[in-house]
Amino acid sequence: MIPDILVRYGPRMLEGFLVTLELVAISVSLGALLAALVTRARLSTQAWLRGLSFAYVYFFRGTPILAQTYLVYYGSGQFREALAAAGLWWFFRDAFLCCLLTFTLNTAAYQAEIYRGAVRAIPPGQWDAAHALGLRPHQTFLKVILPQAFILAFRPIGNEIILMIKSSAIAAVVTVFDLMGATRLAFSRSFDISVYFWAAILYLMLVETLRRVWDMLEKRFNRHGLAAHRGR
Repeated sequence: MIPDILVRYGPRMLEGFLVTLELVAISVSLGALLAALVTRARLSTQAWLRGLSFAYVYFFRGTPILAQTYLVYYGSGQFREALAAAGLWWFFRDAFLCCLLTFTLNTAAYQAEIYRGAVRAIPPGQWDAAHALGLRPHQTFLKVILPQAFILAFRPIGNEIILMIKSSAIAAVVTVFDLMGATRLAFSRSFDISVYFWAAILYLMLVETLRRVWDMLEKRFNRHGLAAHRGR
């Protein structure tokens, strides 16, 4: 028997679940691209690039994502005229897009530190070999170092995605009807606390599915990596 609360509010909660998936998937993907640039800057020989990237990572890792979301969504309203003049107000007046921007900047900072640790774990001989082949530093980083670092960073990246899934519930506080937003709406109309239980089940299903898929991919990557290592 399907509980009455799911019959009444289940479809809306499923719509919110899809919004959560969209929000996390896009922010993590864009964050990965930004993280690659930040990682390169963190490892740069130029002090100003290292300092700028360090400040970025330090801020987004050292402050709550809730405060960051408030700063972007509510703070941008303080500059409405300037943003409108620049043609950007359409972006910052949309709660979903503000959350997407905040989550992208936040996860990029964490992913950058994960990649930086993985890059430093790559043997220096890889850089020397690429230089001997005539590759430029940026080519070496993108085509030789970063792919190897990705394998090392694969498990931590999976953990970061799981954290982003759970952190995405913050979007509800700025009127985004993701899974948590739809659940809050259902509770405000029904006063049935069980809706939060069903929302927790959906979050748990999503995290468990991701965990199993990540484990499978990690085993495949490690198997190929081990085979390549033996081939040497």
